[in-house]
Amino acid sequence: MNWESVIGLEVHLQLATRSKIFSGSATTFGAEPNTQASAVDLAMPGMLPVLNAEAVHYAVKFGLGIGAKIGKRSIFDRKNYFYPDSPKGYQISQFEAPIVGEGNFEISLPDGSTRSIGITRAHLEEDAGKSLHEDYHGQSGIDLNRAGTPLLEIVSEPDIRNATEAVAYLKALHSLVTYLEISDGNMAEGSMRCDINISLRPQGSSTLGTRAEIKNVNSFRFVEKAIQHEIERQSDILEDGGTIVQETRLYDAQRDETRPMRSKEVANDYRYFPEPDLLPVVIDDPYILAIQHTLPELPTTKRHRFAEAYGLSNYDASVLTDTRPLADYFEVVVAACNDAKIAANWVQVELLGQLNRDQTSLAQCPVPAADLGGLIARILDGSISGKIAKQVFEAMWQGEGSADSVIEARGLKQVSDSGALEGIIAEVIASHPEQVQQFLEADEDRRKKLTGFFVGQVMKVSKGQANPQMVNELLAKKLV
Repeated sequence: MNWESVIGLEVHLQLATRSKIFSGSATTFGAEPNTQASAVDLAMPGMLPVLNAEAVHYAVKFGLGIGAKIGKRSIFDRKNYFYPDSPKGYQISQFEAPIVGEGNFEISLPDGSTRSIGITRAHLEEDAGKSLHEDYHGQSGIDLNRAGTPLLEIVSEPDIRNATEAVAYLKALHSLVTYLEISDGNMAEGSMRCDINISLRPQGSSTLGTRAEIKNVNSFRFVEKAIQHEIERQSDILEDGGTIVQETRLYDAQRDETRPMRSKEVANDYRYFPEPDLLPVVIDDPYILAIQHTLPELPTTKRHRFAEAYGLSNYDASVLTDTRPLADYFEVVVAACNDAKIAANWVQVELLGQLNRDQTSLAQCPVPAADLGGLIARILDGSISGKIAKQVFEAMWQGEGSADSVIEARGLKQVSDSGALEGIIAEVIASHPEQVQQFLEADEDRRKKLTGFFVGQVMKVSKGQANPQMVNELLAKKLV
């Protein structure tokens, strides 16, 4: 039987506030265990939560970013469960009246097509602490630094159909929240992680199957692999006539498999009830409008503009708008050289390639965008060839200055003097009589290949400084 997978994601996004959602404790990553946990976070008797206004601001900003309904009256609830890293015995979260309601989110797929994924809701909540098992032989330690860290849980509709769409959704979401500057989106540090709800049903059916939930997956690659494994696991069970158990599972990256964690709780098990120590959050239109005015140009809008204004392919526009700093860098390069397509190639191939090789970020890039635009301008005005430009770029990367200063200091200016080029061409022709004879006896296709050989020899003799266009023109006259 052909099975269709139905996938919904719950993304836990850590908001970029300096303090926790209900206390003044810091949220700095990597601090010594239990050095960022106040009496409120420890759930000491008599301690009351105070809502962090910045967390509300960021949640509304996200809601506006996806065109969702903003809850003008939202409430907090107690979600009851008992884990060692949750000292209160419950989590303060939102359930029936979240801060962000329904919305839609456009994603771009690798084949260039787009899809709209429904957003069910996004609600504020506090993170739990962390259980530590290493270095505690036969015991566990508890670190409450994360307890109370502000999270925005973004729940999608079950509109995703495969691992590719799930990864595209997560990448688009990551791009959006970093554009909005409401989260650093650092998945390695747990700032963005997701639970995957997945079920299978016969192709063409509208009835949902029994779902399993895979908890806390924190990389794009692991999300892809976990979904692929779970689809295969559930498919094998159904094909053998078995039934899927509703449960929570963990993804084991070393074994590339999911395994049971616990039977799945349902809402009734959590015994939600309104948090009595927090008043409802009431916001008005002027508050929402003020945040609306702070929104930057968002990734989807920017991607469409890049494609239309600069004549770029959807793929190029998508890559260049992946992050806000990269999009800004590209636009400065274009302004400096006035050729968007060449700028797009240089940014994607040379710049991103070098950043990847050096394992560094755009923020530490030693070549300012205006200087890269200046280098491309020297290619366009014929001062240097594309091959020489790569040498110049490497020198710029090593801190030797602008393109003009490197070209001048190294004597790399392109040779466009016809007399000088004719001399080099004559030398090459004299050195390769056998190839000249082959050229004279060859048909049109063969002559094109031999012309390439002669151009290569001229570039070699000129150390890459010969003007390739002029070399081709002069060779055409000399070889007949």
